[in-house]
Amino acid sequence: MASSQRSQSCEGSSFSQDARFSHILQNVLLNANLCKLVSFLLHKYQKKEQVTMKEMLHVLPHDYRNNFPLNFWEPCESMYLDFGIKIRKVNLSGNTYELVPILGLTYSGMLDGNVERIIFKIDIIIFVLSLIFTEGNRISEEDLTEKVKRWDMLAQSRSIHFEEAWKFITEDLVQEEYVMYQQIPNSDPARYEFLRGLRAHAETSKVKLLGSYGPS
Repeated sequence: MASSQRSQSCEGSSFSQDARFSHILQNVLLNANLCKLVSFLLHKYQKKEQVTMKEMLHVLPHDYRNNFPLNFWEPCESMYLDFGIKIRKVNLSGNTYELVPILGLTYSGMLDGNVERIIFKIDIIIFVLSLIFTEGNRISEEDLTEKVKRWDMLAQSRSIHFEEAWKFITEDLVQEEYVMYQQIPNSDPARYEFLRGLRAHAETSKVKLLGSYGPS
């Protein structure tokens, strides 16, 4: 699709999971301008504020602004692929946009840190919840451990390792009630499993999550 056709709208975007992981590394982490803009957009999202084209241009350096309207699809794809957030025009005649959580996930309290860490946090939330859904609404600790170790996101990252991912799952996601960690009933010796937490039940559904972000 030509850039001019993608420049002013993010509606109707559809991407494979492989393209998504590739995009994370190539178009965000390796692009300083896009990285800065994504940080700004996430800040707007957290504050539940709309954003204008003028505000986005103000974040970018002068030598990048002239071509930005033609390349607007880049932050659109990044927000969609990396965070499950759609950039949508508020009205057809203006240049004001709203940030819509297409998966229902708010990520409130989870978006601290640099862009790489934020991407990691959100991707692991989506990855773990998708696995729980596809495994019959629960997954054993042993199975989840093996799947996280083989996860593409970790394989492609030079700075994020299994230990950090596992700590985030077992501590942060449990504390934030995205997942619940409990003993498997009647297991002897004791074995443990992960289920959706109260917050995941409230914010998203199987249809929303697996429609675009089912695990490979």
